Amino acid sequence: MFKIGLSFIILIMLFSCEEAKLEMLKFQTSNDLFKYSGRHEIVADDAIGLIGSAASVEFNVKGDSINLYLQTESTNRNYYVITVNDVYNNRYTIEGDSIQQIALKLPNPEQNKIGIYKATEAYMDKIIFHGIDAEALLPVEEKSFKIEFIGDSITCGALCDDSGIPCNEGDYQDQHNAYLAYGPQLALQLNARFLVSSVSGIGMYRNWNDENSEEAIMPDVYGNLYLNKDNSKPFNLNFKPDVVSICLGTNDLSDGDGVKERLPFNAETYINNYIKFVETIYKRYPETKVALLSSPMFIGEKQRLLVACLKQVQTHFKTQSDKDIALFQFEHIYSNGCNAHPSAEEQKTMANALEPFFKSLLTI
Repeated sequence: MFKIGLSFIILIMLFSCEEAKLEMLKFQTSNDLFKYSGRHEIVADDAIGLIGSAASVEFNVKGDSINLYLQTESTNRNYYVITVNDVYNNRYTIEGDSIQQIALKLPNPEQNKIGIYKATEAYMDKIIFHGIDAEALLPVEEKSFKIEFIGDSITCGALCDDSGIPCNEGDYQDQHNAYLAYGPQLALQLNARFLVSSVSGIGMYRNWNDENSEEAIMPDVYGNLYLNKDNSKPFNLNFKPDVVSICLGTNDLSDGDGVKERLPFNAETYINNYIKFVETIYKRYPETKVALLSSPMFIGEKQRLLVACLKQVQTHFKTQSDKDIALFQFEHIYSNGCNAHPSAEEQKTMANALEPFFKSLLTI
């Protein structure tokens, strides 16, 4: 009797172990229940490369834990953010070129919404998503609206997060946190899907320290998936935004580094380039609404000059095509982050200030 009982117990234990193994299933990136946003592409072995600032994958899972499989192409540190049920979990460092298994404990065994966001901008190589282990993958609720945010380092969330490495230490990407930038935070408040098309230092007709002689400007790179001069991979994602927000002008009006030659600001060239760029936006998205934002880093004369230029862009489309472009003017300067950029807290304040404006555009 003892031997039979012991054998029975061993069988039960083996069955229980096998059952535990079956609780976690492998879900590939091609599963339709994964929802991708932002600039991304399929890479080798059915993996998804998150390219642009705050490019993301969201999904719902059942169970009290999951395994994520992530990788970075970067030869240096790269960063990603995890959210659980739309609550910010943390920004994490990822290094090396091997696939990493990341275990994540979850608060609700029945359902949890997980978000994985690239914290760095497009130049900083891809965060590669290889799928998950989970008890079950569940449908994700569709978002009510779609917004694209076009801009520079401010829109990238550059220099806003010194929680890991202090300002002026490490490398430029070490203070990036695109998820905490005003765009993603505003989209969260509005229950909107979003896409960020932003490049640090970029402008509408010239960049922070370049007169468009060596570096590409936004109109040059916007149509390329990686927001660089490589046009072999066009930006043709199936994303139709209700609103396209453009925040460009801070670098056009900047004084550069004070060493390299800097010509006086050319308002006419800025306005003409802006008009042509908005025309490309309407060509891509004929039904979208366009919103122009002034600079959150200017006060005084530069802000007045910038707003005057943006009003001329508004007037052009109103008179030439009856397009009613919206304009938002920041009333305060936000410069308490690294190198006088908006801090994470200020990015949130900016999102709060923008919320009523965008609600009016989305007729919420």
